[in-house]
Amino acid sequence: MSTMQLDIVTPERKVYSEQVEMVVARALEGDIGILPNHAPFISPLQVTALKVKKDGEEVFIAINGGFMEVHDNRVTILAETAELPGEIDIDRAQAARERAEERLAKDKQEDIDFKRAQLSLQRAMVRIRVGQSR
Repeated sequence: MSTMQLDIVTPERKVYSEQVEMVVARALEGDIGILPNHAPFISPLQVTALKVKKDGEEVFIAINGGFMEVHDNRVTILAETAELPGEIDIDRAQAARERAEERLAKDKQEDIDFKRAQLSLQRAMVRIRVGQSR
């Protein structure tokens, strides 16, 4: 089967660099699947559980925003943060989810940043999903 290079980079480190068969990410317009020889493009990414197919198996990687570039059979993801399943502390992610849910459940009259709480909840849910995919 044909492959392409996938590199996932954060400001701190290179998280992933492998030849893969397919990548599925959540762009601003919705989910997008990338196969070898895909047309070039650049797109911002949402908080997502990136799905990677390698050697017939699926791996999920937690991505917190950033950009995806596809060019010359290479997918490069520049993410704010990225975590592999084995790197995620599920208990910590569940605690973050609970804190975000509590903030969202508070009376809207209180001075909370609703959008920030929604993003925190979304990040926590993605981290839990990816962490449980081990």
